Amino acid sequence: MSLSKKPSKNNYQFTIAQLADEFDVTHRTIRFYEDQNLLSPERIGKNSQIRMYSSADRTRLRLILRGKRLGFSLAEIKEILDINLYNKPDGSILQLKRFIKTLAKHRSALEQQMEDLKDQVGEIAAYELQCKKILSGKS
Repeated sequence: MSLSKKPSKNNYQFTIAQLADEFDVTHRTIRFYEDQNLLSPERIGKNSQIRMYSSADRTRLRLILRGKRLGFSLAEIKEILDINLYNKPDGSILQLKRFIKTLAKHRSALEQQMEDLKDQVGEIAAYELQCKKILSGKS
């Protein structure tokens, strides 16, 4: 992966293609996250057509994708990511507390789904047994 160095800030920059390849997502996905104000690349070149993503954008993309894998909505991900850690003395504590609250909510929802699935499996098993009894009486 080739990296370009941003001259003014000593911060690595990545093209949309580099991030798409690294995280195995489409360019469209990355542009969608930009449209949702989750990523904010620098625009350069003629008519500002070239997007250059910072190391912070790369980290945010990693966290967005992790949040999606955990079942978080984009609104929940944005809420957690948008806590400005650098301008608030307890920003990281706020972010962790918000993350714990969101995790607990999702764990609770998944536990309920597991209970619902167990009930459905039991109901299906009962119908299956009933159907087999009917068939065995007809043989």
